Amino acid sequence: MRRALCAALPLLLMAQGGRVNFVDIAARSGLVASTTFGGKVKKDYILEETGTGATIFDFDGDGANDIFIANGTTMGKMVASTPSFLYRNDGKGHFTDVAKQAGLTKSGWAQAGCAADFDNDGHPDLFVTYYGHNSLYRNDGKGHFQDVSERAGFNAGPDKWGAGCAFVDYDRDGFVDIFVSSYVDLDLANTPTPGSPQGCKWNGLSVACGPVGLPKGHNSLFHNNGDGTFTEVSESAGILKPGGRYGLGVVAADFDNDGWPDIYVACDQTPSLLYRNKHDGTFEEIGERSGVAFNSDGHLQAGMGVAVADFEGKGFLGIAKTNFSGDRPSLYRNEDGSFFEDISETAGLWRNQLLGWGIVFTDVDDDGLPDLVIANGHIYPEIAGSQVGETYKQKTLLYLNKGQGKFEDVTAAAGTGFGPMRPSRGLAVGDLDGDGRPEIVIVNLNEPPALLKNLGPRGNWVAVSLAGVKSNRSAVGARVTIEAEGRKQMQEVASGGSYFSQSSMTLYFGLGKVGKVDKLEVKWPSGAVQRWSGVVGGRTLKIVEGADGL
Repeated sequence: MRRALCAALPLLLMAQGGRVNFVDIAARSGLVASTTFGGKVKKDYILEETGTGATIFDFDGDGANDIFIANGTTMGKMVASTPSFLYRNDGKGHFTDVAKQAGLTKSGWAQAGCAADFDNDGHPDLFVTYYGHNSLYRNDGKGHFQDVSERAGFNAGPDKWGAGCAFVDYDRDGFVDIFVSSYVDLDLANTPTPGSPQGCKWNGLSVACGPVGLPKGHNSLFHNNGDGTFTEVSESAGILKPGGRYGLGVVAADFDNDGWPDIYVACDQTPSLLYRNKHDGTFEEIGERSGVAFNSDGHLQAGMGVAVADFEGKGFLGIAKTNFSGDRPSLYRNEDGSFFEDISETAGLWRNQLLGWGIVFTDVDDDGLPDLVIANGHIYPEIAGSQVGETYKQKTLLYLNKGQGKFEDVTAAAGTGFGPMRPSRGLAVGDLDGDGRPEIVIVNLNEPPALLKNLGPRGNWVAVSLAGVKSNRSAVGARVTIEAEGRKQMQEVASGGSYFSQSSMTLYFGLGKVGKVDKLEVKWPSGAVQRWSGVVGGRTLKIVEGADGL
């Protein structure tokens, strides 16, 4: 008994501050298949390094979140046996891959997945980016997807490198549109390889070239015509005006609180982009003057993933961004909707300078403050066993939000789930076992995914799931504000985000010791506002636009 108590003591002490204890339950949950993405011990091209993401959504409408994991292939002969994964949830948190039965049979260099109901029929659809042509899959509501890419207009034009994606109703017409970032205009036949006369070096090692020196990609915006087709409006909407970028992670959110969604793109070795919505179908790029294009010193960064949250409870959405090794993650405080301050150093994010990819804000200790989870992993497997001072596999990090813009690295005390080193890329969160508490899905390069469950003590909570009527059916862009014992929290329903990933669209709010929400407000993309008071916590609220009941 004394031995058991002593063993539990560190956890009890940790729980006083962090209240978290994550374990990896992927294997026993059925997430056992490895992704395929380029060479395992050597990579000749930058395409082999980017990896893929995860999308958490309920594709079959049974009330349990499922998981889509994009999958790649290898160089040389295409591997036809490696389509992406669609893990169906049995409702208890156990998963079976049903991609083939569901019609998701395409293989190739898949990158990101994002989900929303583009035709407003009540069934969430799936968009997948590729090196090549992107794909749009329509959900028929019977457990099957139909590839409607050609009819919708996504097979027209030359091949491109589709990277991050997000559904966004940028013109608020009630139909979600699609934004796609592009990384490199890559021509493999004319790209140098390690060891060639033009080959690249990193810390004395011969490695894959890029992105610097390779042609920049150009982002795309596709307008939903409301009839199952999309029209590319990248030029007319102002998306192309900033010129080429090495674009990766994408998120759409209302950063200036004007009721219209803006778009942020994390860019690698080029200035990151903030497209401000001008309310007339066009955007103005304001990243540099808003303070989110560079770091606090005005230097370029190798941006990868992106997350947004009102992490200080001030009513404005801030931005977190992952970067290359040797650089800290970025944390941009939204001062007034028009200017951001990089507070990453004072926030405490400077201590771990790993190579970051997926990143999410999620309240892991139910205290009402969104915490940060960051997935890491190097791009060069060649460094394994070398003397460069870095590792290929790296730890996933957990930073607890301590309030007032301060974060504490509690990775070492966050449970065995945060112990392993992984070659991670995508990261998404969502309730996968029906207990209301979000789990963490981590996509690992050429390895099975991780699924982290929090077994720590719970506080009170409330979750909100929205369905639009006049607004788009997925309620993308809807904003929920709650107030409990004087503390306000605000979140938006968003597609995309993290790195090539999308978390569940159900919004999760920790309440600490408070048992009810004094005020709850929903601002819909249509402009409608609904309010409730005295909402009891400990449950998931399903709110339909215009309906009074909870």
